[in-house]
Amino acid sequence: MALRPIAASIGSAGAMRARGASVYTIPKTVSQYTRLYHARPHRVGASTARQNRIEHSPGCAISARLYATGPPQEPSRDGASTAHQKESESDAAATAAKSEDGPHSQTSSDSSASSVTEHSEYDWEEKPNFDIDKFTQLPYENFGVNQHIIIDREFKEVLRQLLWKFRAPIRYAFAYGSGVFPQSSGGTASEAEIKQVHPRPPPAVQKAQNGSPKMIDFIFGVSHTQHWHSLNLSQHRDHYSALGSLGSAAVSYVQDKWGAGVYFNPYVTVEGIQIKYGVVNIDTLCRDLSEWDSLYLAGRLHKPVKILRDDPRVRLSNQINLLSALRTALLLLPPTFTEQELYATVAGISYLGDPRMSLPTENPKKVSNIVNHNMMNFRRLYAPLIESLPNVTFNDPSCKDADWVNNTDTVMKLEQDMDPVKRGNMVRRLPKAFRSKLYFEYQKKFQIPQLEFNKMMEESKNENTGSFKRQQGGRFEQRIAQQNPEELQDTIRSVIKKTISWPSASQSVKSFVTAGFSRGFRYVGEKISKYRQGTKETGER
Repeated sequence: MALRPIAASIGSAGAMRARGASVYTIPKTVSQYTRLYHARPHRVGASTARQNRIEHSPGCAISARLYATGPPQEPSRDGASTAHQKESESDAAATAAKSEDGPHSQTSSDSSASSVTEHSEYDWEEKPNFDIDKFTQLPYENFGVNQHIIIDREFKEVLRQLLWKFRAPIRYAFAYGSGVFPQSSGGTASEAEIKQVHPRPPPAVQKAQNGSPKMIDFIFGVSHTQHWHSLNLSQHRDHYSALGSLGSAAVSYVQDKWGAGVYFNPYVTVEGIQIKYGVVNIDTLCRDLSEWDSLYLAGRLHKPVKILRDDPRVRLSNQINLLSALRTALLLLPPTFTEQELYATVAGISYLGDPRMSLPTENPKKVSNIVNHNMMNFRRLYAPLIESLPNVTFNDPSCKDADWVNNTDTVMKLEQDMDPVKRGNMVRRLPKAFRSKLYFEYQKKFQIPQLEFNKMMEESKNENTGSFKRQQGGRFEQRIAQQNPEELQDTIRSVIKKTISWPSASQSVKSFVTAGFSRGFRYVGEKISKYRQGTKETGER
């Protein structure tokens, strides 16, 4: 097997297990960067050329500090509720990010030091166990901690404290958008302009938004929609439109039956900070993340977000979502490409079918702004996943630098193996609902009769029955992968648009009911203003 050096700032001995790899630390604390070795086992069907390329490529040193987790800390007892204690215990990955110096590696048990078996390497994604309620039930230690993006510690604490202003129980929560991850170089807003957005902004919020005040967006994952809204209506009736007067049953019905299953309350002020929060049932969230039935929430999580309250089932679903976004982007990209092109393709997936992008209601440079101002966060999110895939690798001399992840001045080059077998495997591993739509398009294109198609799918399903390895792409998937690259890209984009367009459009219409017409038109007005600003900047260049 090929051994690849990985640099890590880890102060203690231990082992970290990643998908398809075992990473061992050497028990020395001589220098800041401890030499690690990433053991990548040979895979069935891997070409000699591919193995040689891996062994002789520069090999990017991915710092384990970017996605390692620290031990949970004792929760504060000064008036904190039992739920607060539970949050502290379930936030093992985020606790490490409380320091701006970054998280430290979690000390692993002896069992973690054993090499990863083929069963654990392949089985978790093919047959994920969603019936879990503890982080220890995840496929392996440190699983999915790349999802925990590091932001300013004080700003993070302000965001977390906002959650405690809601008595209704929130199982999973993340903050996202330009209010958390800037998409511009800052602004020169006056104190009066800042107070128009945030009436009493804490210093941490002003510092994080850097003179460009914006509403902060949240998504709350909840267990029981109607119960949650019943509690929230009794506490925050002013957050709701006139629909709230009909009670929690009407509110939850509109949430679950219309659009993408999200209920937004925009332009509400909590602790002097203007926020917008969307409420979604945890089952709806996990289904979209793992199957891409609407891509409405899955697309938001393709970009860096700040997870404030974690849940093991959502973490598992989101790791599938991130790998799916990476595979989809690879199917849309040529053999060689830049890191910026990869992240722009990933970030652009959720905007392909968004009606706001075809109307003058969104900044036309939105995707490039997201990527250009968040390159380091995209690396933290996706670099570990890129390392875990067998058919793509960083291939850039700059990767020799131990601290390349933090060097945003350099855009790395990557290359992928265009072997139809490997690309057919990627097609096979796309999310279930999305894959079904893609198969339907190619069934029509190849003019395969329905009975023959059903038989072919059944045979492919049964090929690996009883095997511990994940199912591989069959003749149909390989035929798809061998299509003209431009035709394949057009078909995938078409399926993405069909997946997103209706949920996104109906969700936009629903916002006038859930937010009220005055707040709805205010939101549209701000989007039109962003469109004009983006168009003006493009024209000036």
